[in-house]
Amino acid sequence: MIYTCTLNPAIDLFVELEAFHPFVVNRTTAEYYQANGKGINISFILKRMGIDSTAMGFLGGFTGRFIQETLQKEGIPTDFVKVAGITRVNTFVRTQDKEYKIVNRGPVITPIEKKQILNKINQIKEGDVLFVSGSLPRGVPDEILVEIARIAQKRGFRLILDVSSKRLIDCLPYRPYLIKPNDEELAALFGEKALTDEEIVKAAYQLLNRGVQNVLVSMGPKGALFINQDLALMATAPKGKVVNTACAGDSLLAAFTGSLILGERVDMALSFGVAAGSSTAFSPGLSDLTDVPELIKQVQIKELEHHKGGF
Repeated sequence: MIYTCTLNPAIDLFVELEAFHPFVVNRTTAEYYQANGKGINISFILKRMGIDSTAMGFLGGFTGRFIQETLQKEGIPTDFVKVAGITRVNTFVRTQDKEYKIVNRGPVITPIEKKQILNKINQIKEGDVLFVSGSLPRGVPDEILVEIARIAQKRGFRLILDVSSKRLIDCLPYRPYLIKPNDEELAALFGEKALTDEEIVKAAYQLLNRGVQNVLVSMGPKGALFINQDLALMATAPKGKVVNTACAGDSLLAAFTGSLILGERVDMALSFGVAAGSSTAFSPGLSDLTDVPELIKQVQIKELEHHKGGF
């Protein structure tokens, strides 16, 4: 079984305008509503690859019902904890030359609701896969990530983390299966504002040395890096017009991991993942994957010299 856990889901509203001016009515030229949250995005992409998953997390109010109904219409089972309050709505505004991102806070989660989600995670079985992706809602401290990592090790399921919290470091001794920081998040883990490509490789090895089994680093227009104890691969990204960057990393992670689940080689999975991430970046919403076979032709994979240099 595969599970995705989105602790702070949202409805994402993507709008396009000719220009965005203050103090006047700005009328859109296009708009697109999407049930969202990083784990939810992963469930959508996996489904489009023919892979079933169960979506978990917290949902509240009429916006939460919209998300659950959208997932169910796509044939994705759900097992959310219902909470008081309203699941947030985020807005992404795109003009001809700028992109604005307005992200709301969402509801406050109670200790009882937090315990309920941990109880659900505690039922996941050995050999199963759990993605935990995205930000944390109000009322849920970063410590929950360490608790989940501890449960994963105890229960024997494969944990995949895509979170920006610095407590990610404290999860590594519990040997999560994979983590997916982007290049900025990776720099922040080491107290840096930015890293060169060489420093990104060295930093990824440092994370391996701390316990994680696999590291996938999304690098935007530069592509992606995959490293484990046996292999180091760098993938270039296809060229195209970027429409939104909100869900590209989720598509990369889902498509890469989904390909591995389907039995693909790591290099082929990385190519597919990078192409899927780019497809989403070139789309108003989440990619439908139809253009991925064409985009893959632009992806180049380079095997790096395997080393474990310090950082």
